[in-house]
Amino acid sequence: MSTRNDTVGFIGLGMMGGGMAANLLKDGFPLVAYDIDAAKNDRFAGLGATIADGPEAVARAAATVICIVETTAQARAVIVGDGGIIDGVEAGDVVLCMSTIDPLVVKDMHGRLAERNVAMLDAPVSGGVPRAVSGDLSVIVGGDAAVVEKCRPIFESMSARIFHMGGIGQGLAMKLVNNMITQVTKVVVAEAMVMGAKAGLDPQDIIDVIKVSTGRSATFEACAPRYLSGDFSPGGTIDISYKDQDLETSFAKALGVPLFMANVSQQVYQMGRAAGFNKEDGSALVKLYEEMAGVRLGPRE
Repeated sequence: MSTRNDTVGFIGLGMMGGGMAANLLKDGFPLVAYDIDAAKNDRFAGLGATIADGPEAVARAAATVICIVETTAQARAVIVGDGGIIDGVEAGDVVLCMSTIDPLVVKDMHGRLAERNVAMLDAPVSGGVPRAVSGDLSVIVGGDAAVVEKCRPIFESMSARIFHMGGIGQGLAMKLVNNMITQVTKVVVAEAMVMGAKAGLDPQDIIDVIKVSTGRSATFEACAPRYLSGDFSPGGTIDISYKDQDLETSFAKALGVPLFMANVSQQVYQMGRAAGFNKEDGSALVKLYEEMAGVRLGPRE
């Protein structure tokens, strides 16, 4: 029979968390889970998880609790709000914040949990939904090295790579650096391919050349084929990318670092939201440029 110390708590069974939690179950971790979406709770009950009635109840049942929600406000409410994880923890527990949120807020929550002798790591992930399902994510961790080692089996169940970046908040700082490059690049790729098509180049030829040339990148290879197929099903939504860019630009302001491209490209994501593309993949931004330039990269209406 599993004990509280063996059990992992998991809050947030969405696009990323769903795959991650499923991998923990596959690897035999006793799981207590919760999501605000009852359908997700029902799915995980069917997979073998115990479903709690809220974050506090999850923490009462598990010595290690994972939170992966969408926004800073949601993470704050789940972890340190009324009825949150903080109300159910015991001394010696560990809270893993795997959401992409404000690093400064994570440092504040870390301090509040430390007052109760509870450890915290920030451990955002990178790789998108397919890798969350396959267990091929990268986990980017900030916090005490001994706590990282304690949690390594849990991280290894959900990921293929674990990077310890330093103290609390440093995992999130690194994640924002990575995301900024990806989000800005998606806009540049859309602009470049629409320019090429307007000049009369075949979009598939553009892809074939770039794939073996200096413009190649993981972001290009992920989004360029979508421009032709019209498959904008979310690997990560425009809403989430816009939220991440808010985090990047706010963090840079706090650090006194100028950011030009993140601020400018964020307005393109805002245009996508205004056009109703909120829940589509970031590659859907190409539709804005197609409309303005009067060309189509693929057979879309």
